[in-house]
Amino acid sequence: MPKRALRHVMTATVAAAGALALGVSQAAAQTAAPLDYVALGDSYSAGSGVLPVDPTNLLCLRSTANYPHVIASRTGAHLKDVSCGAAETKHFTQSQYPGTAPQVDAVNADTDLVTLTIGGNDNGTFINALTACASAGLLSGGKGSPCKDKNGTHFDDQIEANTYPALVAALRSVRAKAPSARVAALGYPWITPATADPSCFLKLPVASGDVPYLRGIQTHLNAAVARAAAETGVTYVDFSQVSEGHDACKASGTRWIEPLVFGTNIVPVHPNALGERRMAEHTMSVLGIG
Repeated sequence: MPKRALRHVMTATVAAAGALALGVSQAAAQTAAPLDYVALGDSYSAGSGVLPVDPTNLLCLRSTANYPHVIASRTGAHLKDVSCGAAETKHFTQSQYPGTAPQVDAVNADTDLVTLTIGGNDNGTFINALTACASAGLLSGGKGSPCKDKNGTHFDDQIEANTYPALVAALRSVRAKAPSARVAALGYPWITPATADPSCFLKLPVASGDVPYLRGIQTHLNAAVARAAAETGVTYVDFSQVSEGHDACKASGTRWIEPLVFGTNIVPVHPNALGERRMAEHTMSVLGIG
């Protein structure tokens, strides 16, 4: 056979082989099973206050537009969402409400992906700190740091003594049920700015000196989640940079977290629909999915 003809035959053969390999690869991708995805956690996972509400368990005030549903819709994952508003770490292994199973019961050896936010309700950290500081802020007219002056290291001490070990235990319970799954523990997006914004007092009535105090408590909580994740081989999804400038003091359309008053959600100081979408997007970016 002439060399020129031989080259044509070889070129055609290589092209055909490449096309066949591409076709096989595409067929495999199309027939790959979707991720078996379980969403655990508290109201930040559940999207409490974001419409529409999931009617399957109204006690949990779970949204069908929460970040787990966004992740599932964008990745094609098969989602089982058992997140629940007001959940604490103990509700991973204990029933939160009559007829509501412990959250880790939804996880098994076939689970591919688990996401969660948890820890903010332990010791009543979020609600107690916000209530205490808002009450003190109103009484002080927004001046000074009355909440810090009264409570000092109380909230930080509880995070360290109680929340951190509880987080480790909760994450270990997930790992025990799904040792091969990818598990992502999300931090909490910023609720307050780093320093006081005087224009925000009507929406978030916290004294100027207590705004950084609350921010410090949240920083400590997120650090506890990160440490627990590292100790248990779980991926920590850090929102400290991406949520900067999207706190509850920002305008609607910019903020991810709704303020205490004059917000748009039925549940204040929680992520809005935009916040849930951004939480989903950043989590997918960290995990390299979607």
